[in-house]
Amino acid sequence: MAMLLVPGFMLDADLWRDVAPALGEYGPTTYADLSQDSSIPAMAARGLAQAPSKFVLVGFSMGGYVAREIVRQAADRVTALVLIATSPRGDSDVELQRKKAIAGQTGSAVFKGLSRTAVISSLHPDNAERADIIERIQAAGQRLGGEVFRRQSLIDRRDERDDLKTIQCPTLVIAGERDRLRSRTEALELHQGIAGSGFEIIEHTGHMVPMEAPRRLAKVIAEWLERQRAGS
Repeated sequence: MAMLLVPGFMLDADLWRDVAPALGEYGPTTYADLSQDSSIPAMAARGLAQAPSKFVLVGFSMGGYVAREIVRQAADRVTALVLIATSPRGDSDVELQRKKAIAGQTGSAVFKGLSRTAVISSLHPDNAERADIIERIQAAGQRLGGEVFRRQSLIDRRDERDDLKTIQCPTLVIAGERDRLRSRTEALELHQGIAGSGFEIIEHTGHMVPMEAPRRLAKVIAEWLERQRAGS
């Protein structure tokens, strides 16, 4: 068994730093790179080119959109799917207006780093003073830089709610208990739309589940994978 881990918006492989070791028995692990492409299908194709022939697929946030596109492009290669803190919905009116504003800015004006306020909004209130997490998220943003911020900000996220029924592989949907970026309703739409999927909530987490509760997240994934392997 192998795994392909897909990060979210303005994040890279460091997102999984404390999760991947606990899932070592399901390795080797490959990390998708979302920094090179300007569309979900292109990101998915790049991830597939880097991945082993068959793998467990784990997608976080924007990476959940990429993961579902990977399933569409190569369903025969995905043995199981885990979707974390993500949504099946397309861009809201607010998000479309934000994209329009970013598209109209020059490159130098678009990105000056992820603000502390923005980062804290992605965390559970109990983690709002976790400097270690805040600094990791901001460091990922600095590594990726302004051009990646612009590309990822302008990516089209289409509404997939009517397409979820086409996902046939075993699927687990995971939500953060106090996710202020992706609602519980959105997570349930994924769960209810994907036949036979499991659903778990990671307590005392916001949106950044893999950083806020890596060991608990890994335990939930590992136990679910064991049930799949046992055929239950």
